[in-house]
Amino acid sequence: MNDYQMMVDAYKDAGGEDVFSDSDVAHIVLERDKILGQHTVEGLNVQAEKTAEDTVKVFVTVESGYKIKNPVHMCFGVLPEEGRQKIDMNVHVKENAHVEVRADCIFPNAVKVEHIMDAVINIDPHGSYIYKEHHFHGDNGGVEVIARSDINVKSDGKLTTKFDLLKGRVGKIDFDYEAELADNAAVEMLARISGQKDDFIKIREAGHLNGKNSRGVLDSKIALKDSGEAEIYNELTAGAAGAMGHVDCTEIIKDKAVARAVPIVEVSHPEAKVTHEAAIGSVDSTQLQTLMARGLDEREASEIIIQGLLND
Repeated sequence: MNDYQMMVDAYKDAGGEDVFSDSDVAHIVLERDKILGQHTVEGLNVQAEKTAEDTVKVFVTVESGYKIKNPVHMCFGVLPEEGRQKIDMNVHVKENAHVEVRADCIFPNAVKVEHIMDAVINIDPHGSYIYKEHHFHGDNGGVEVIARSDINVKSDGKLTTKFDLLKGRVGKIDFDYEAELADNAAVEMLARISGQKDDFIKIREAGHLNGKNSRGVLDSKIALKDSGEAEIYNELTAGAAGAMGHVDCTEIIKDKAVARAVPIVEVSHPEAKVTHEAAIGSVDSTQLQTLMARGLDEREASEIIIQGLLND
């Protein structure tokens, strides 16, 4: 079996869709620094090139006026127990263009694996970019994920990001997203992660509402058990008339887990507004008792509540 088929099979085993043979769906498949497959569609330019050992540069450009019908699928991963993958991504969504990207990052056998992502994202006026990143890890906790994104959203542009890791061990995650918004631009950043054993999660998401009537939402939901640890830093600033935003961080802990939440809000214009909400604690006792009254034990009831939170 060749590397491409092994990667696609691992993707399918993790619950991914069978899209790689569909000529209407753009995709790219990378295993470490090996470019195993890529396909594009009209209005979309996707290019990948190896620039150094373990490093691949990926360019994604959506041409002006094009609305890419089907989500673009990106399959990244490391299949052996040990390895390193670094992806330098440059995304440019031109004026009045739209694209949704679904990135699936797969590390099923990881014992000592690094996955590093550095991204620069530029969204032109009236452009729209949706980026959904799903992680599938094994049970060893041997993955270290480091992600950085510098984002610029011009007037009337829109960015949505969603990161989730709900099955398998987290290992270590450290990511930092920062977005600058112009007039009437909007950003929504969502994170949903479940940690256990000695997993460590560090998230920093920042949005700067520089333009008039710009909008921002930062929403993190984290569940921890055993000796897991999380540090969540959500930062939202508003410096223009009509700028509005909200920060929401919810963390559920069990056993000896430790969670920290640091919402940072700053308003420097009298006609701007930012709100925040943070909650850290155990599973809601009323919900727990209700489920246990229906015949579930405490562990089963807790898991249902946690999955409900993370799938929100």
